[in-house]
Amino acid sequence: MNPDRFDRLVQIRRHIHAHPETARKEFGTTAFIAEQLTAAGLAPQVFPGGTGLYCDIGDGRGPLVALRADIDALPVADEKEVPYRSTRPGTCHACGHDVHTTIMLGVALELAQAPETIEGRARFVFQPAEEAVPSGAHDAIAAGVLKDVAVIYALHCDPAGEVGRVGIRTGPITSSLTAFDIQITQPPAGTAPGSHPADLVMVMAKLITDLPTALQNALPPGAAMVASAVFGTVNSVPGPDGRPERVTSLGTVRSLSREAWAAVPELFERLATAIVSPYGVTFNADFNQVAPAVTNDPDAMRVFDAAVTSALEPGARYETPQSLGGEDFAWYLESVPGGLARLGVRPRGRATAYDLHSGRFDVDEECIAVGVKLMRETLRLALTEYSAR
Repeated sequence: MNPDRFDRLVQIRRHIHAHPETARKEFGTTAFIAEQLTAAGLAPQVFPGGTGLYCDIGDGRGPLVALRADIDALPVADEKEVPYRSTRPGTCHACGHDVHTTIMLGVALELAQAPETIEGRARFVFQPAEEAVPSGAHDAIAAGVLKDVAVIYALHCDPAGEVGRVGIRTGPITSSLTAFDIQITQPPAGTAPGSHPADLVMVMAKLITDLPTALQNALPPGAAMVASAVFGTVNSVPGPDGRPERVTSLGTVRSLSREAWAAVPELFERLATAIVSPYGVTFNADFNQVAPAVTNDPDAMRVFDAAVTSALEPGARYETPQSLGGEDFAWYLESVPGGLARLGVRPRGRATAYDLHSGRFDVDEECIAVGVKLMRETLRLALTEYSAR
């Protein structure tokens, strides 16, 4: 990449990183992206909610290939001592969305200089609220970003991967995600068995201890039939006598397959009820099926794989495992084929890196140039591949 162009993209990334905005509050980020695209002679379209946008390049002939980036930050304090540290206390781009956005902007700005080189159309989707529930993928889809799209691609930063390398996987690459909100309360006076009210904290502790194993054992055998329950918060509300009269917990269940994901709410509630019912308590649960697993389409991934080989250095490709992380890119793949790859961001020679969602997370900014080369080549190959369909 031209050094001046790379320097400009680094400055774009650092501006976004220093001015993070959380889900559905990305008004400044949206305006900044729109300004960059408009200055390049493009016509970005902001979503109805005022955050997020998309932009088309090309003359309309041939297929339409979409490239998606997410633009929101996390409610996490930035703990790095760098010139581009977050200027907003308690908010940080700790998941690499600033990098995703910069890469897609880099490709769009490059193509804006020579739109006639595109044999088809490219749609750049800058999605808000990837970290929210419900997520911004629904906002983008409702705004029509998938209309006429033949295939869609995305990247996600991977601190386990060294810069210059790209993780490829066909089939499920993330996990399905179900959020739960459970509540255990004392039954109405006079209805509890025995003469003493239940110890609700102890009952919740029993549930936390026993449910994860019970849930996994209840699923049919098979490598994909895995569901991992994690209790994220536990809170109790004391009554007048100091005993808890209500205990609540929020958490998630992550599952490797759509089948396990679909089974989670009914199975969770049935097993949890069986665990707590001997104590005479009242149990209630609400579930949110946050996202299915991102399941990469084989044809789309053949294009991605070929782009890694043709655009990057030998040995750049690695086979990446399925993770227990969730990603709302899955919702796009419910309607159109596509693929997500993992972009290595760990500096060369460094054995470890801070994980995603850490306040210390950062990237080797060389990954921006790698990502632009990769996505530009992926776009080129996809336009050729899908023109024959």
